[in-house]
Amino acid sequence: MIRIGTRGSLLATTQAGTIRDALIANGHEAELVIVSTEGDRNQGPIADIGVGVFTAALREAIVDGTVDMAVHSHKDLPTAADPRFHIAAIPAREDPRDALVARDGLVLGELPAGSVIGTSSLRRAAQLRALGLGLEIRPLRGNLDTRLNRVSSGDLDGVVVARAGLARVGRLDVVTEALEPVQMLPAPAQGALAVECRADDTELAAVLAELDDADTRAAVTAERVLLAELEAGCSAPVGAIAEVVESIDEDGRVFEELSLRACVAALDGSDVIRASGIGTPERARELGLSVAAELFELGARDVLANSGSDR
Repeated sequence: MIRIGTRGSLLATTQAGTIRDALIANGHEAELVIVSTEGDRNQGPIADIGVGVFTAALREAIVDGTVDMAVHSHKDLPTAADPRFHIAAIPAREDPRDALVARDGLVLGELPAGSVIGTSSLRRAAQLRALGLGLEIRPLRGNLDTRLNRVSSGDLDGVVVARAGLARVGRLDVVTEALEPVQMLPAPAQGALAVECRADDTELAAVLAELDDADTRAAVTAERVLLAELEAGCSAPVGAIAEVVESIDEDGRVFEELSLRACVAALDGSDVIRASGIGTPERARELGLSVAAELFELGARDVLANSGSDR
């Protein structure tokens, strides 16, 4: 029996459940094991309680043998590699865009100035302010239902959350607008799962590798390398999205390219630095490094320092 560690929220157990079901479909017995994390117990702002707040307890459960593996929201993992663990699979990701859930079915451009928007993310808050819509941004914690209820109760005019989470729990009906990357770049690895086991558990790693999606791994690698190169934690105001796209050369042959768009935003919305690049899926790491270098050239270091996001 493969014991899969997961947080206890509906979203987390749903995500882990897809991995359990995929393993069972491939002929492996598997079950979920609920692990309580600091992020579940502490309702303070993510930026204050630290990187890895949702993942550390799951990793410790792997180390102490409580579970054999864990399923994380990839964007929650610290950018620094931990030699004790191996990300054996990154399955095909959900749509990585952010989503607005607003009162009265309104889209972002229809919200009047002064509307109160809740978000748990410095990245979202910074990019929302940069749009110049005069919105009031308030910190927001809690599970998905708690966040959505803040809108339906009239406490907030809207919230911005990951579209992927709503998709996984069957709540896309509440989305009033999926925010295009030109408006708001998602968090690096948003919408992707990280399926992790002990680095020395080669037998389990081979089983989990059957669930890996090469295009998603390439995209996430580029995004996460960029984040790490910027030395910004998973809660920093850094957005990035990479996509494997088909192109045609001058001889009419189809080939795959990996595109990466990224930004660093000042928390007060006064500045957003953007950069992009194109490479090959096989050189995802190099693409992430090159776009990060361009962001540095454009002044990203100063923006991050002023945002208090240097580690």
